[in-house]
Amino acid sequence: MQSLFQIIMMILNIVWFIMIAHIIMSWLISFQVLNLHQPLVAQIWYALNKILEPIYAPIRRILPPTGGLDFAPLVAFIVLIALQTILINNQAFFFR
Repeated sequence: MQSLFQIIMMILNIVWFIMIAHIIMSWLISFQVLNLHQPLVAQIWYALNKILEPIYAPIRRILPPTGGLDFAPLVAFIVLIALQTILINNQAFFFR
């Protein structure tokens, strides 16, 4: 069971890293530091969007429309941190 706990935590850490990269990249694109006309930037951006869209889409359906602001990444990030905290606080269950 310890292996299961470690695998779940590793997956959550990878998702956390991808979400951080996506959030930072979205800021850099918004402030025109990065340009989507550059092929490498566009490939990374579209890959991150494709990976994270299955996580963000259900959250966007639940959240009310907020104009130009997208709170789905924030909600997903909070849920991810909450899951990690719950798993760490209950890790004794996995180490029986």
